[in-house]
Amino acid sequence: MGVGSDTTASTIEWAMTELLRNKGAMHKLQAELTSKFRENDIITESNISELPYLAAIVKETLRIHPPTPFLIPRRAPETCKIMNSTIPKNSKLFVNVYAIGRDSNIWEDALSFRSERFLDSKVDFWGQDFEFIPFGAGRRICPGLGFARQEIHLILASLIHYFEWSLPNDEDPMQLDMEEKFGVTLQKEKHLLIVPM
Repeated sequence: MGVGSDTTASTIEWAMTELLRNKGAMHKLQAELTSKFRENDIITESNISELPYLAAIVKETLRIHPPTPFLIPRRAPETCKIMNSTIPKNSKLFVNVYAIGRDSNIWEDALSFRSERFLDSKVDFWGQDFEFIPFGAGRRICPGLGFARQEIHLILASLIHYFEWSLPNDEDPMQLDMEEKFGVTLQKEKHLLIVPM
């Protein structure tokens, strides 16, 4: 798979996993979608901005499960001091987005999936809020960010609006494997297997 499709698929898989484990969030998203669309309405890109709870779910998924755990490496153009560390000139720097998104100094209850934290928040992933940069920032921000934003929201909204989902054999969603497989992208160790109805 290419980088764009791999990261999009992984993000949607993590979002679906978190929604299955958090029935309250699933019901709120279903209610938001039902309030905006009839059963057979087609959800389009132009409707996405009307769905704040969907946006909050996508942001929370990207915070806990960023598509790429490390951003593209940077180079220090000159020696500088950051907090108590000296960064020598020409050092290669890796930004650990995974650790930032799970930092309890930044995020209250950092390891819990709580999409409501983004409902009344101005924090967004366009590279201006350094506590939340799943797509990077500055000149090296992901060039596909705009497309990925639309695609992830549209696919997730469609999956939740048009189908009811369950686990095979009535398995308990709280028993879902949440192990991560680290690589260029952050994926689930065991892929999610769910049944549409």
